[in-house]
Amino acid sequence: MYSEKVMDHFSNPRNVGEIEDASGVGQVGNAKCGDIMKMYLNIEDNIVKEAKFKTFGCGAAIATSSMATELVVGKTVEEAIKITNKAVTEALDGLPPVKVHCSCLAEEALQAALWDYATKNGLEFEGLEEPKEDDHHHD
Repeated sequence: MYSEKVMDHFSNPRNVGEIEDASGVGQVGNAKCGDIMKMYLNIEDNIVKEAKFKTFGCGAAIATSSMATELVVGKTVEEAIKITNKAVTEALDGLPPVKVHCSCLAEEALQAALWDYATKNGLEFEGLEEPKEDDHHHD
């Protein structure tokens, strides 16, 4: 049901933890399935130097958070904004349809952390929008 990559990131998630004085922090939750994802980014000279996460949720939520942090490190903020749940899912060699919402959460957590960074620094980036508070009606 799950790809080897999903199982690997679930069993050995990368970048777990938090970053003190992070450049940006994003937290999103999905009340329906109880997943909560918090992502921390360290950004220097417009490059994501470090990404960590804390996820309370199912294996797929943990695996997608882990993969999202892997994908974002080394990217510019502009590149990071373009990381979609589809990219996360593809990097994991796919997810069962019922778990695709987990990759959406990973994308949202990343975007929320980037938004936090931009807001703290008075920056604007094309394609980066304020996270919607009540936008978690994934079916």
